[in-house]
Amino acid sequence: MKTEPLSVPSAIFWAAAYLGVMLVYTGLDVAVWRKWFAGCSEWIGLAAAAVCSAGFLWLLRRRWPVELWSNVTPAGLLLAAACAIGAFLLLDCCLDPLLERAFPKSEAAYQEALERLARFPAASLLRVCLLAPVVEEILMRGFVLDGLRGSCGAAGALLVSSLMFAVLHFNMVQTLSALVCGLGLGLLYLKTGSVFCCILAHGGYNLLSYLAEILPRRNL
Repeated sequence: MKTEPLSVPSAIFWAAAYLGVMLVYTGLDVAVWRKWFAGCSEWIGLAAAAVCSAGFLWLLRRRWPVELWSNVTPAGLLLAAACAIGAFLLLDCCLDPLLERAFPKSEAAYQEALERLARFPAASLLRVCLLAPVVEEILMRGFVLDGLRGSCGAAGALLVSSLMFAVLHFNMVQTLSALVCGLGLGLLYLKTGSVFCCILAHGGYNLLSYLAEILPRRNL
């Protein structure tokens, strides 16, 4: 059973906790795995991220049990697929090129990250298209957005969850795109009531971006 409606400070606490988890496994990746296990560092980093994320989700579900498989319908799945394609066309093809020119330093850092992902395509695929969508959608839509509706209303919960989702992406180019993406995913959740549909849309969008941005670098 779910507890009382979530408060904004509580939502901020859990988002900050997840940010801390990300910093832990990212710090291990940079300071340990890349230094001592360069040939397989991305796989070790993926395993560490998965273990840390699983522990975080276990704690989160004790506070607010997320119903992952509820409200999954054919119409919801089709809408999720349409959202993934629409997000790719809007963000990657229209908005991101403008942001790249507006924030050149952030774009350079983003390109460096893409180059690293391209060196480990299989591990990167699992990290970008499976692990991140599952954890982030359970947290941001299944927990924050759903939990805040009782205390902030649908519109307030949508805005707060989208802002938190954007903050988790660090880089300015990614952050502004993530804000737009978070609003779209939030609206999808409000429409379908399905965390799984949000995971599908998020993972589908990331997959399209992966195919467009990372795979071509394997041929360079």
